[in-house]
Parts: sequence; C-alpha cells; structure tokens
Amino acid sequence: MAKGGGGEGLEILETLGDFTSKENWDKFFTLRGAGDSFEWYAEWPALRDPLLAELSSFSAADTPIQILVPGCGSSRVSEYLYDAGFRQITNIDFSKVVVSDMLRRNVRSRPEMRWRVMDMTDMQFADEFFDVILDKGGLDALMEPELGSKLGKKLLKEVKRVLKSGGKYLCLTLAESHVQGLLFSEFRFGWNTSIYAIPHRPCNKPTFQTFMVAVVKEKLGALNPVRSLFDHSAVNCNAKQVFALNNAVEGENKIRGNYSTGADILYSLEDLQLGAKGNLKELLPGRRCQLILGEQGSCLYSYKTVLLDARQQPDPFLYHCGVFIVPKSRAYEWLFTSEEGQWLVVESSKAARLIMVFLDSRHTHASMDDIQKDLSPLVKNLAPGNPEDEARIPFMMANDGVKQRNILQKVTSTITGPIIVEDVIYEAVDGDGDNTGLTSSDTKMFRRLTFERSLGLVQSEALLIREPQSNPVESVGKKSSLSSKSRKKGGKKISDSSKLINGSRSTWKVDHSCLASSYHSGIVSGFALIASALEIAASSEKKVRTIIVGLGAGLLPMFLHGCLPFLEIEVVELDPLILDLARKYFGFTEDKRLKVHIDDGIQFIRNANIVPSPLDTKHKVDDSKTVSQSHDGEVMKSLANGNSNTESKIVIIDADSSDLSSGLACPPADFVEESFLLSVKTFLSGGGLFIINLVSRSPAIREMIVSRMKVVFSHLFSLELEEDVNEILFASSSEAFIHIDHYPEAWTQLKNMMRVHLPERQMLMQKINCLK
Repeated sequence: MAKGGGGEGLEILETLGDFTSKENWDKFFTLRGAGDSFEWYAEWPALRDPLLAELSSFSAADTPIQILVPGCGSSRVSEYLYDAGFRQITNIDFSKVVVSDMLRRNVRSRPEMRWRVMDMTDMQFADEFFDVILDKGGLDALMEPELGSKLGKKLLKEVKRVLKSGGKYLCLTLAESHVQGLLFSEFRFGWNTSIYAIPHRPCNKPTFQTFMVAVVKEKLGALNPVRSLFDHSAVNCNAKQVFALNNAVEGENKIRGNYSTGADILYSLEDLQLGAKGNLKELLPGRRCQLILGEQGSCLYSYKTVLLDARQQPDPFLYHCGVFIVPKSRAYEWLFTSEEGQWLVVESSKAARLIMVFLDSRHTHASMDDIQKDLSPLVKNLAPGNPEDEARIPFMMANDGVKQRNILQKVTSTITGPIIVEDVIYEAVDGDGDNTGLTSSDTKMFRRLTFERSLGLVQSEALLIREPQSNPVESVGKKSSLSSKSRKKGGKKISDSSKLINGSRSTWKVDHSCLASSYHSGIVSGFALIASALEIAASSEKKVRTIIVGLGAGLLPMFLHGCLPFLEIEVVELDPLILDLARKYFGFTEDKRLKVHIDDGIQFIRNANIVPSPLDTKHKVDDSKTVSQSHDGEVMKSLANGNSNTESKIVIIDADSSDLSSGLACPPADFVEESFLLSVKTFLSGGGLFIINLVSRSPAIREMIVSRMKVVFSHLFSLELEEDVNEILFASSSEAFIHIDHYPEAWTQLKNMMRVHLPERQMLMQKINCLK
C-alpha cells in the first residue's frame, strides 16, 4: 500500500512494516517522540473546507454532534475541529503510547475532548451513538492487500453499528481498488455515497491523490448511485489513479442499476444482511427474495432459496420461521416455481417467514438428515427477530411428486443390489391449487428403473403409451370414463387413476420415440458437435461405431437405434440382470445394429483398440435372445480377423458408481482415470466424440475430472442441465468436424439425419459451453 505523510518522516515510516500491528505502531510513535504530530494523506488547510462543508449539515441539531475519530494516531485534525466549535469528539487508537501523548497534549487546552485506548475493529460503544465518524487513513491501514479484507470488514461493521441514522462516515482514502471495492459493496444498500477529491498543492510529478468518501446512513434497503463530486480534469497529480476510480464508480453504478430494475435478482446472504431487502431481522409482509444459501467451505452444500414473509396475518402463526424443502423431482412444478404458487405454500405452512429450499443435483446422494443438519445453522441467519428463547425452526418437505405408484418388480442383484421397476403418475397442481385441468387423455404414466442404493436418483424413466386395442370402441369408452377431476389430489375419482396405473401391463408399452430424461436429450444434442462427420458417414453408407457403457433400461440406445440408422451400437453392461429387466419391462430388443456385451466397460474399450466391431459375431444364449460375449477368449480371437467399415466413432459413458462416499455418483472413478481417457482417445484416433454423463456433488472432483480431460483431449465442452442431476461432458481430439460456433447450422444438419426429431424444448446444443 502506498502511504503519504506530507513528505516527512518517510524513514521513520519504514519502521512500521505491518500497519495492523499494535507493537509496530507503539514503536513508531515512540521514535517520533512526544508532542510531534504526523498527518496521513493531507494537512488541515486542505481538509478544512470539505470537512466543514460536510459537518455543516448538522448545524440545526438541537444537541452538539458526537464525532468519532478511529485510529486517530498523532494527527491534529481533531484538535482543529475542536477549535472550530465541535467539542464532542472521541478519539480512539489501539496504541497506548500515542493515546497517552495526545491526552497530555490536550487535557488542559481542550478539556471536553476524549481519548480512549481501543481497537477500532471492536469498539466499546453503544449502537447508534455517533453522528459523524471521521476515518483518516484507518481503513486503508487495515486493508493491506496481502492481509485481505477481514479487518476492513470488521471496521465497517462497527462503523455501521455505532453510527446514527442520518449520520455520516467520512473516509479519507487513496481509494485503491481493493479499498473502493469494499466500500462500494458494504455501503451499497441503505447508504448515500459521494466522493470528493482533496485539493493538492501544484505538483510537477505524480503523487497519490487523497479522496474523501462521504457515506450517509439512510433507510435500510435504499439504493442510490455513487456520486463523484469533483472535476476529473482538475485533478492532475495522478491521472491513472483518478481514471481507475472513475471506472470503478461507473462499474458500481451499473451493478446498482441492475438491482434497481426490480428484476427477480439472486442475492447472496451477505447482500440481505447488508440491507438489500430491508432489515432481515424484522418481518416485512409480502417480502420475497431469492438467494444462494451456503458458501463454499462453510457448509457441505449451497442451496437455491426463496425467502417469503407472509403477506396477510389474519390468524396467529404457528411458527415465527419455517423451512420448506422442495425435492428435485418437484422443483419445477407450478406450485414451487411460480410466485403465486409459493405464496400458497406460505399460507399453508402457517409460518410468519418461510424459507423455501430447492434441492438439485448437488444434493442427490445426501440423506435428508444430512441436508437438515447442513441447513440448520444457515437458516438461523435468516430467522426474524431475536427471541429470548430460541424458537424451534421446523423443517417441512414436499413429497416426491408421485401421485400413483405401482411396483412391477423388486429384485436383488449380486452386482447392483436391490432394483425397483415401477409405473408412476406424477401429481400436478394448477393455478387454483387443485388440479392441472388435464383430461384423462393428457394423463402421462412413466416407467422407472431405480437402484435402492441411490433412491434419490432415477436411473431410467420412460414415457408409456397405450398399445393399440383390438376393440376401438371399447378403447374410446375407457378413455372417456376418466375426467380431469381424477387428477385432483384427494378427489373422489382418484380411483380412476388407480385403474389406469394398475391395469394390465400388456395395454401399455414404452415410447421409444420419446426421451423422458433431459440428460438423454442433452447427449443427443451433443451429436451436433460432429454433425459433419456423421453426415459424411451417412451419405457414404458407412457405419458409425457407437459404444455405450451402461445399459440402464436401454432407452438411450433404443432411441438412437431408431433415430440414426447409420449408428452401429454396442452397449456394455456389467450386470446381466439389468439386461433382463430392460427386455422384460422396457421393450429393449437387439438386432444386427444393436447388441449388448456383458462385460467390464473399461476392458471392453481397451480391447476395442485392437478388435474391430464385433457385431457380426454372436454367442447363443437361448432360443430367442443373443448377447455378445466379448470377454470370451475364443470369440475375441475370431473378431480380430473381422472387417469393419467404421471410421467415425462415439463413446458414451452412462454408468453409475456403487461407491457413493467418493463424491462421484456417475461415472465410476475408474472411468475418469487418465489411463482410461487415453484408451478412449486411442479408440477415437480417427475422429469422433467421447461423452460422459457426470454427476458429482464435489466441485473439486468435477474440476479434477475436467482438468484431466483437458490434458488428454484437444476439445472439451460442457452442458449443465439445471432441471436434472447431470452435467454432460463432450470431448474430442478431432480438428476437422467440431461445430461450436455455428449452433443453428449444426443442429439443422443433425436434424436432417434424424428419423425421430426431438421437441424444440429438448434441443439443447445452444446451451453447450466450450471448456477448451
């Protein structure tokens, strides 16, 4: 930090070193000797007019104004103010040496002036005690860049506490970037800020310009622009310094302008504590604001949160504050996403303040006990008032959104553990809080595959459609028997939807022309990155070898099989029971372009580097089904002699991890080791695309994976799905066919090759970001 001392005492000044050390200051003032004054930044003749002008606004006060000078040192500015008629001045400094010296110097000539040994970051004064706080270099001294802003924040917190409403904080500063940044952010809400330039003597060489930042304490929540009240052209001692300050003021005013637009801004907890939406400790009927709760390092997770203070209070509230947790599966329903729906939740909660917390991919594998323990200390910062007895903050939760559920099979695998196949119908709420208004023909049923080891994550979800009926008249009659009221929660006709879901399984089938999971849509959208390569393959009748590790219910390979006929798809699945369930319940079938290998995915990819496509070699399993056995040594030898037309290649990793304690839910950790990534790169050496479905609650793990992939691959892209539990990573080392700058053209090129088109809402290529 640059300091100025009126051109004197620079050698003594060098003895300070650390400006935050009490021992250094005691040594400094001892070396200067008793009775000697030292001025930071500016002398009284330069300060007199701007200071007296600011203090003149208190001239009509009925009682003498109380002035505080923190970090007073041996400056004589408080003596000059005393002599100008301001008698109620309190000076504090943590150096006992300088306080003793200043007290001896003034005790007789200025008897009403007070001197206290005190740390200005921990003041021993009552709240709202002072009318004016005059800080002459104190904040700058605490803001040494290498020390960070911790001490500066403590000082400003105390300033705001002890300053009266309507009072002024006058800060003399060099306005370096780290200091102005703290001043602007700390005094953003509920303060009026002006900046003056302190006059300098004419100078031939640049010297540091001193500024006075005058901050007035106004109504909490008020947002005013920062005003520069000086002629920039007249301040010529350090043009670079003035230019930087001017840019900072413009930037801050843009931020304040954005807040002033009235848009639904996502605040931080610090913003709210600084008064962005009024006094957080008081209930303000009708207040609603969105924020991110939880900072990295202070808790396990962060949470998207909406704070709502009840609009009407006709009856006594059951709770002064409550927490309502919205699970990921319901986070996009009208009841929770719309402002109107949120107010309905507030009314039903009977809480004066409701803190609505939305769970997402970061919380997928956390238990509700872990979530509640993590949230408990965070929500206390948002609770209103300071009750004598700390009131209990209840936790409430929406259910998983399933209205009707029919478990088709629950079976335990020696590899995967307990597996559940179920048909579900989701609840939905309309604007009246009752039903969606959908007719029975709009009622959608889904078939889900879940693993008990991670119940918060649906492995696969398929839309079900009715099989064609042998008697069309009877089919129409069944549909018309269901009314929209059958979807009303608690309605008398709920049994109709029970009939729908508990009917014969033979009347329903999986719709393989539809992708119910948005992350599957994201994977398919990423194919547009290599649209040109795919088009060349399709037009030349060459097959694109596509390896998918992880079968699930087989929904993605079945969609790709029907959508892009030039793909030669091989699915690698470790658990044969998963394949049986996919065939039995999800309509998964194989043919010459789609085969399943019961094998280890990593070993299969490594073998694929020396073995061409094995689709023409089969191992008989039973009379109706075949499955390639790539781990069979004899089969592998025969494959090595085969021929393949494949040039472009695609590898998709869509497998989950059995080790949830690692922080990496998908894929298993071995699939992101550098050795495996290099195997994939070798396999794709002729060009192609590597796709990973990534689910990790740890930013550090996510960054580690991204860093590894950047090292191995020339190109890396990311698609983060806000509404799902996934981030899709796309990697390639091909220089020829990557499309990232021409989204519309690439997507059109891909669509023209697709036999089944994704709905417009599922076309996600425009959300793909380039990481390398």
